[in-house]
Amino acid sequence: MQKKASTVHMLILDPSLNDAENLISLLRNSGRATRAHRITSEEDLEEALKNGNWDIMLARDTDQECPVDAALAMLRRLGKDIPFILLTDDYDAARATAVLKAGGQDTVPYSEQALLVLVVNRELTDLDERRRRRLLESHLREAEQRCQRLLESSKDAIAYVIEGMHVYANESYLEFLGYDDIDELMCIPVLDTLGSQSQDDYRQLIKGFADQSSERMSQKVTARRSDGRELTANMQASPATFDGERCTQIVLRPELNGEELEEKLRQISNQDLLTGLYNRSFFMASLAEAITQAGASSESGSLAYISLDNFAPLKRDVGITGVDFLLRDLATLLREQVGADMTLARLSDDSFALLYLPYSEKDMVSLAQEICIAIESSLFDVDGHSVQLTVSIGVAAITENSPKAEELMARAHRASAELKKQNEQTHGNGVRVHNAAEHLMLNDNAAIDCIHSALDNDQFRLLFQPVINLRGENEEHYEVYVRMLDDKGEEVSPYDFLPPLGPTDTAVKIDRWVFLQAIKKLAAHRVKGQNTRLFLNVTAETLHDKTFTPWLSVALKAARLPGDTLIFQLRECDANNFTKQAKDFAKTLHQLHCKVSITQFGCTLNPFHALNHIDTDYIKIDGSFTEELQNDHDARERLKEMVQSLQSVGKLSIVPLVENAGILATLWQAGVNYIQGYYLQPPTPEMTYDFSDN
Repeated sequence: MQKKASTVHMLILDPSLNDAENLISLLRNSGRATRAHRITSEEDLEEALKNGNWDIMLARDTDQECPVDAALAMLRRLGKDIPFILLTDDYDAARATAVLKAGGQDTVPYSEQALLVLVVNRELTDLDERRRRRLLESHLREAEQRCQRLLESSKDAIAYVIEGMHVYANESYLEFLGYDDIDELMCIPVLDTLGSQSQDDYRQLIKGFADQSSERMSQKVTARRSDGRELTANMQASPATFDGERCTQIVLRPELNGEELEEKLRQISNQDLLTGLYNRSFFMASLAEAITQAGASSESGSLAYISLDNFAPLKRDVGITGVDFLLRDLATLLREQVGADMTLARLSDDSFALLYLPYSEKDMVSLAQEICIAIESSLFDVDGHSVQLTVSIGVAAITENSPKAEELMARAHRASAELKKQNEQTHGNGVRVHNAAEHLMLNDNAAIDCIHSALDNDQFRLLFQPVINLRGENEEHYEVYVRMLDDKGEEVSPYDFLPPLGPTDTAVKIDRWVFLQAIKKLAAHRVKGQNTRLFLNVTAETLHDKTFTPWLSVALKAARLPGDTLIFQLRECDANNFTKQAKDFAKTLHQLHCKVSITQFGCTLNPFHALNHIDTDYIKIDGSFTEELQNDHDARERLKEMVQSLQSVGKLSIVPLVENAGILATLWQAGVNYIQGYYLQPPTPEMTYDFSDN
């Protein structure tokens, strides 16, 4: 599947068409793919709410056909979970309070557009969380139903107990104790189902279980059946919930001789065989439990990632066998330094981890510093030779807002790695705490420096995705994408690093690099005999660059390429925001015989407005239309009407994000000219697609 941000479906209540268009452009420029509908009346709003799925509503606080208060009341009357944001010309606290009381989410001055973007992003994030919660609640109900069916059909004797009384028992439990009906057992305490010699044992079991609520505890008991007969069984108690209440789950099993063997095997499966510490799988499961507990109880815990410094040269010097001796001795030292109730594990050849909850970050840092000192001051013996070790320890807090276990572990690992990088001359040997604020986002200057560094160090590369002619004509087209290696070695788009409002020269520099490399690649590719053309994406900054077309003319001549081998793609929002510049840009490109395309088409309130001014050859329809095609008949009709309208004005249409064969017939019937997507081929480093297969 192609990774992409979900399109935001937005309702706009604003009498000004231009202001509504500006709101759409504002969100798209902030990185939000946006589709919008402008409300013209109360009837229009009601129809839109009943027939569409909307993510947010922006309403201008002014006189109009559909009053703002009526719109907000309609949202609540229809029970729609759609964030409502009021836009005012003059902020008034009383008005803002009234909107909140009526069910709105916020009031923002229309002129404060940066604030508006932040508020919209916040509400969309909250909406995603509510939707995710509702989905999880649905899954939970389904899981509970499945669990209930499993309980009823289980051969294990299972019951749930609250304050010593049975509240549920399955058929196996009833049969084990000789009862015919759950109603009969509901009136009987658990103690009355045990032999007299086992009642004190049960009390101790429950007391121990209450003291260690996260542990499953077992006890050998004598169970008393309804007919007075007694059976020896193993009783296992563990925490559970029943009908939303916390309770104890009891499982009765006939005594088995292999119980101790099973427990021993379970312990071995959780153990690192070399050091005797817990292994990675057990530790990660424990970390996940700790995160869940922190979220439920608002307790805070702490995680430490302990990494051996200079492991590679150490392994080379003492050999694999020597390293094993060192790791065993190091594990013994670590075990002596930490509390017996802390979870200590070996994660890999050169790393350990420590977990404890509740435990403050400050206390973990103090303990980590003590560990560093203890290791540094110890001499480890390998074959009669003394070896000195040091470690770099990264610490991360476990709180109610912690991410999943893997991400939290990555935070601690990153802090350890940063310490080694920071103390390159001293080879680590210290403690560093993960600072979430440092990693939340790159500031603008750091982002620009990162891009310039990537350009200087050849960390950019091009990818090519085929664009296929759906009408059977023998053409070869690719769209060009650019990727940059970030500080983690992962591929990202450099445009994502750019601040929303500049700086202009950096975007232009990226564009020039992409265009020049693409021209060189295309020239080399066409030497092989292929009549290939490339789609190249243009930023708004390049639209304003008056030196671009002279530069492009020189580049084409140097590569001996005809101009019609390049198709330059402008975003629809840029074409609307900078119509004059886009018009002049398209005109000068056509003078070089290059082609022009508008991409993300169909997201503005009047998408055909730009076509009245800008001479384009291709139109790439926004990918959100593709997403809707399979399950929405109206979406198919809308696409067909749009394609027919484009054909009537001589434009060739492209539909992206085609990810399965199911929509090909629909696209063919709609008259679409070209398709593109992962179903055909994802972006790849080379132009190797076999167009003859189409």
